[in-house]
Amino acid sequence: MSRFQIHDELTAPEASVPILKGALATGGQLPNFVGALAGSPAALRGYARFRSELRHGHLDPATQERIALAVAEHHGSEPGVAMHARTARAAGLGLDEVALAREFSSADPREEALLQYLRALVVEGRPPMHLHEAAREAGWGDEEILEAIAVVALESLAAMVNVAGEVPVDGSVEGTRTLAAA
Repeated sequence: MSRFQIHDELTAPEASVPILKGALATGGQLPNFVGALAGSPAALRGYARFRSELRHGHLDPATQERIALAVAEHHGSEPGVAMHARTARAAGLGLDEVALAREFSSADPREEALLQYLRALVVEGRPPMHLHEAAREAGWGDEEILEAIAVVALESLAAMVNVAGEVPVDGSVEGTRTLAAA
């Protein structure tokens, strides 16, 4: 059971409702993470704005999903891994690439260079210069590397909320939702 109430448009604080309605209009169903984050309108607004801006960046969806999978796996976020495995498949990644991404890896040498750089950032706190140079040599420019770091930050927030709140995987039985609906 989630430590945070998982809100919908009927139970969320008033300032969170417009964002939830927008998410419902585009996605059809609210992820449990978004429902939990709705408990703080400021956190939800910040997350939504950050995610929206990154969608207009230069990283393609498959690259963003590789990063999201790696970060979710690193933090032990089951909801994040489950969601990003689905969205990675929808972005065109095969099952082998999904599995590799969970380990900050890829069969694509260009993606591998970026993921190894990000792995060092996430795990060690500071990527060594040779990994930065390897990412550049693989064709990643400053704008893309900075966006990749931003994706790490955004997905780390999501993973931390999922883990700290013991947010259930989407589609699982959630007692607080059942109780709220009753």
